[in-house]
Amino acid sequence: MEELVDISLDELINFLIRHGKNRFDDPEATARSLKKAARSSYRLSDSMADSVNLAMASSIRVIRAIQQELKVLKKAIMDHLETIPQTLDTVPGIGPIFASGILAEVDINQFQKQQQLAKFGGIAWNQAQSGDFTAKRTRLIQSGNRYLKYYLFEAANSVRVHDPVFAQYYDKKRAEPKEFANKRALALTARKLVRLIFYLLKNNQIYQPEGGMPQNHK
Repeated sequence: MEELVDISLDELINFLIRHGKNRFDDPEATARSLKKAARSSYRLSDSMADSVNLAMASSIRVIRAIQQELKVLKKAIMDHLETIPQTLDTVPGIGPIFASGILAEVDINQFQKQQQLAKFGGIAWNQAQSGDFTAKRTRLIQSGNRYLKYYLFEAANSVRVHDPVFAQYYDKKRAEPKEFANKRALALTARKLVRLIFYLLKNNQIYQPEGGMPQNHK
């Protein structure tokens, strides 16, 4: 902490640029925040420093062990996913974790319409309204598979970042003068994603970004 306080702002900025490998969008703002945090931080006495350092070192070892376990689990999920006929991971933003989570909860043969899949995943509203809100505080239904609902929302949030079609749709809905604009836009984006998921799984087709036509998956 003392080193952060004593180092000049320019030196700290150069350090962040050199070692940050362009991960910091604004190195100067980051450097100022670090120096401010260092100046206002609580200084430990020498008698406590060893105990705190030991606890922190132990926590870091636990975190690294968990990270290693996550790598092993992710590899196992990816290997298993390759044995399952599916095309969800052709959608930008849907990786092996989201695809596996959705597939674990969905047997597409049980659904004749995409509306049924949406209701099963809890992406439907309390009033019949063609997948949109008709009132300020219309709520999503409380029933449905909560695990699937979680994966659908998380996948929608990822897809809208990676795919221009979904990004444009999300921005359009967020700009509409409604209450809870961000939550509403994400819910509607998840509903749009349900339609795509249903179509891809039912027809075993690959998604083509930017509005392209899906192709048969071989």
